[in-house]
Amino acid sequence: MCELFGFSAGKKVNIDRELTEFYSHAPDHPNGWGLYYDDGCSDHFYKENKRADRSSYLRDILSGSIEARDAIAHIRYATIGYVLMENTHPFRGTDQSGRVWTFAHNGTIFESDLLTKYYHRQKGETDSERILLYMLDKMNEMISRSGGPLSECDRFAVLEEMVAGLSPKNKLNLLIFDGEILYVHSNCRGSLYTREQEGSATISTKPLCGGSWEDVPFTRLVSYKDGTKWMTGSNHGHEYVPDPESLKALYLMYSHL
Repeated sequence: MCELFGFSAGKKVNIDRELTEFYSHAPDHPNGWGLYYDDGCSDHFYKENKRADRSSYLRDILSGSIEARDAIAHIRYATIGYVLMENTHPFRGTDQSGRVWTFAHNGTIFESDLLTKYYHRQKGETDSERILLYMLDKMNEMISRSGGPLSECDRFAVLEEMVAGLSPKNKLNLLIFDGEILYVHSNCRGSLYTREQEGSATISTKPLCGGSWEDVPFTRLVSYKDGTKWMTGSNHGHEYVPDPESLKALYLMYSHL
């Protein structure tokens, strides 16, 4: 699959060490890398359909000091879609209120009629991009009903409904950032961890750089604001259990065999 990295803090924090270790996993996830971070003054967004540890572009970025308040990073192992920029995470989109969303996914959608119509709207080929498009539509529906920008509680409610609807029979490890709040979801045991320290929270597919790591809250949406756990949703109960036969069938379908 892929690996995810997320970060939230109340002030700028140097994350060079964590990112260096995270991207060192690239030999097992060679099909692209991406990085978004907010340093409190401006956004920075980079990605490339190339193995991270062989990218001179990423090497130049990491040669400087990266200080961030919020961040999302991704390394890709392509299961659906070719090794193209259009299929490389994170994905970004803007809702009708002008809010920019950054989105990364580790997992696979095996079954969901909710995403079918986005096959003809997406730029790439991944199920992950279809989730983003669906999410933006749900946000825009709520914006239209409310007549203006959504509150923090409104945004959380839309995302909580989305993950509950998409998680049955699907692996849905997600990191989503809305410019203020980092949202986290996992429904596969032992596949996403958090390290919460005073003033910061780090999320990773694999524990990084020591410290005390715990499984993220399971089968429920969690959000972090300024490094502190902000809101926790209800347990939807849809655990994903890996099924090699389902994966094989999906690969064959996308290989046109």
